[in-house]
Amino acid sequence: MWWRSPALIATVLAGAMALGLASCGIQPMYGGSTVGGAKLAEVMQTVDVTPIPGRVGQKVRNELIFANTGGGYAGPMKYTLDITVKERVIDQLVLITGAAQGQVFELSASFKIVNLANGQIIYQGNAVSRAPYERFQEIFANVRARYDAENRAARTISDSIKTQIAAVLSSAA
Repeated sequence: MWWRSPALIATVLAGAMALGLASCGIQPMYGGSTVGGAKLAEVMQTVDVTPIPGRVGQKVRNELIFANTGGGYAGPMKYTLDITVKERVIDQLVLITGAAQGQVFELSASFKIVNLANGQIIYQGNAVSRAPYERFQEIFANVRARYDAENRAARTISDSIKTQIAAVLSSAA
């Protein structure tokens, strides 16, 4: 019986699920949803990220600018994003001599997004990232491992901030 084939059943079920999800109002965040008539990607381009002091702060800022604009030009600014970062190194794998063989670079950020039209704070949030790295005998290897951990933490923080802001701006229609 052809109507009992697994491929047909799977196709019918997938179609029914697609119709069910389409009618419930769930939409992808970056898809065709609109915020005041503009797509979310276009709204994210209007977020101005203020300078953040330090190498890691600059890395977070650059990651956010690239994530918001996709490497293109930003639109006219409607929002400003103020971020403060705090860095901390945690010793782990402490040897009997007291020397740490491994360390964890912890980066925490607190941020707020402000509507430039009226000066109101739309959202305040926090993000935390930890990136472990191993200490070596060579000085250059230690410096490189620390930089790599800082870069990983900065990428994670910027992704978290971008996701939180996108969620707020997508629902602020």
